[in-house]
Amino acid sequence: MNVAQLLVKCLENEGTKYVFGIPGEETLALNAALADSEKIRFVLTRHEQGAAFMADVYGRLSSYPGVCLATLGPGATNLLTGVADAHLDRAPLVAITGQAGLERSHKESHQYLDIVRMFGPVTKWSTRITVAEATPEVVRKAFRLARLEKPGATHIEIPEDVAAEDIDMQPLEVRRTSYPRAQDEAITRALELIKQSKAPVILAGNGVARRHAAGHPAVDALRRFVRRSGIYATHTYMAKGVLDPYGPHSLPAAGLQRPGADLANIPQLDGADLVIAIGYDLVEWAPSLWNPKRDKAVIHVDSTAAELDGHYQPSVELVGELDESLGLLAERVEERTDRQPRVVTRSAPVARDTSAPLTPQHVVGALREALAPDDIVVSDVGAHKVWLARLYPTPVPNTVVVSNGLASMGIALPGAIAAKLVFPDRKVVAFSGDGGFLMNVQELETAKRLGTAIVCVVLVDDRLGVIEANERRLFGRTFATEFGNPGFVELARAFGIAGFAVPTARELFPTLRRALDLGEPALVAVPWDHRANERMADKLA
Repeated sequence: MNVAQLLVKCLENEGTKYVFGIPGEETLALNAALADSEKIRFVLTRHEQGAAFMADVYGRLSSYPGVCLATLGPGATNLLTGVADAHLDRAPLVAITGQAGLERSHKESHQYLDIVRMFGPVTKWSTRITVAEATPEVVRKAFRLARLEKPGATHIEIPEDVAAEDIDMQPLEVRRTSYPRAQDEAITRALELIKQSKAPVILAGNGVARRHAAGHPAVDALRRFVRRSGIYATHTYMAKGVLDPYGPHSLPAAGLQRPGADLANIPQLDGADLVIAIGYDLVEWAPSLWNPKRDKAVIHVDSTAAELDGHYQPSVELVGELDESLGLLAERVEERTDRQPRVVTRSAPVARDTSAPLTPQHVVGALREALAPDDIVVSDVGAHKVWLARLYPTPVPNTVVVSNGLASMGIALPGAIAAKLVFPDRKVVAFSGDGGFLMNVQELETAKRLGTAIVCVVLVDDRLGVIEANERRLFGRTFATEFGNPGFVELARAFGIAGFAVPTARELFPTLRRALDLGEPALVAVPWDHRANERMADKLA
């Protein structure tokens, strides 16, 4: 057995089912070992960025590290955006790259870059296998660090000469890590702060959804705590579904990266004297945006200690497994009857027969109506992400996937492919603007080849909507935001998949249902009213 074969055995040992990537000359030994694997399916993508995004979303939804593979040089640099996205959004991912032989590593050489250092800032750990015998330890550490709270990306480089070396070793045993129990003193102090507070608010973050995906009942515990305490609760964009969207104490989602925007929309948070941050990550929504005066006390509830910030200095930290901490809080908190429950109505899409372009309210409402509660939407980045986050209610966590920390365009299509591989029995939609969709449109061929029945909803307005709205707001003019587009229906058919146009609002819902029921990849081109972006920007300003 050579090192490449041992590495693949280590991947199998970690439970890896898919490796996403593009082979290269420097990964030939690894490619051959993957070809012989009976447990791992190699998914050939059309661009390494698509491979990294697939691994990113696979890790988010499965809680096990998604694995992506590229060769040296341009293959590795193409992975970077997706790896960085996973890192900032706390998705477990292991990137593997090939490299030239060690005999070239000390000098200038064809396609040679210091990939280990290049991946350093966007991973929790980046290393090179230089000693064959270290392979089992390196792989075990990479997967363990990728999955440990807070999860993220790791990177392994394997030079081609090391990959070909003979070795006689076995993978290390996989042992799961448990998290400590929050200290009783911290629980008692938190309950005292809650009792003394006149206007507490819960801010739930991605950690709650993440622990739910890992099999822990954090969502159930959070909802029990909200019901018993009667405390209003909001959530970040990445935590959609952790709260009952129709619950009497559930507030709208928050996450706009603009001062005052969400505080105006959520007055309960604006007037709060205590924020109970549960599974919240500072990268999701900067604390300066919800605690601008630094006058709100904070209780930090998470599986790791708080990342300190001038606007986020917890009075007490409950560090432990989330469901256990929340269970103790729910059991011991005093019930509050002084809070008037909100009246939350279920909105339906407007059905009148308006012509194109269609408003965001029409589009998001029809999408919600067309999908079941546990179906999945993977959103690209753009104005539509904000509309989706604000207007799309979901009672099930991890059914709305967004790129938030890095906010990277191009994630929706490859991410939807990965989501369908994780949950083949659910409907999956890639929700994209025309700008982001064309950044990784080549992965339509991957979806067709794999037979992943995803539906790409492409919102067509021939512009970069968020940038244009902000330019108008700040400068009263626009620059470099408009572009031309192909015929998206014809483009879909050129890839061998079904394409649909939506000329009026009334035809949107039945067209979505038709595409979703095909059982194969499809594209729905929706004319999008970009003027709504400007109206929203003006309102937020």
